[in-house]
Amino acid sequence: MKRSATAKWTGSLTEGNGTLDSQSGALKALPYTFKGRFVDETGQSGTNPEELIAAAHAGCFAMQLAHFLAENGTVATQLQVSAVVELIPGTGITSSALTLVGTVPGIDAAKFAEIAEKAKAACPVSNALGAIAITLDAKLG
Repeated sequence: MKRSATAKWTGSLTEGNGTLDSQSGALKALPYTFKGRFVDETGQSGTNPEELIAAAHAGCFAMQLAHFLAENGTVATQLQVSAVVELIPGTGITSSALTLVGTVPGIDAAKFAEIAEKAKAACPVSNALGAIAITLDAKLG
């Protein structure tokens, strides 16, 4: 299985701008800029690579966890996962912090935490991000 995306960039780093397109069409001429990546902490001026990595990590982890919970016989009613990817200019991407709140009937907190840690380790995006710190805060809600 292969998936693709295309980036188009025009101009200099700080004054230029670009768009992102994905194979599925979920991203279509999605704008991104230097300001959106390094200056605007509100995240309202366009996307950036770190936001897209965070979305990929949260989505992949949620799917992996759902699979492991089902294998355990405790299908999740809902898994809400957020990922915060940190970029330190001059250093690079240093971490991804996953926060999970799960509604899973029939499971206790200890087993839930164990399965969540297993999912974090097995998630393909976690593995691709092996050069950075990955943390997980998991709780039942």
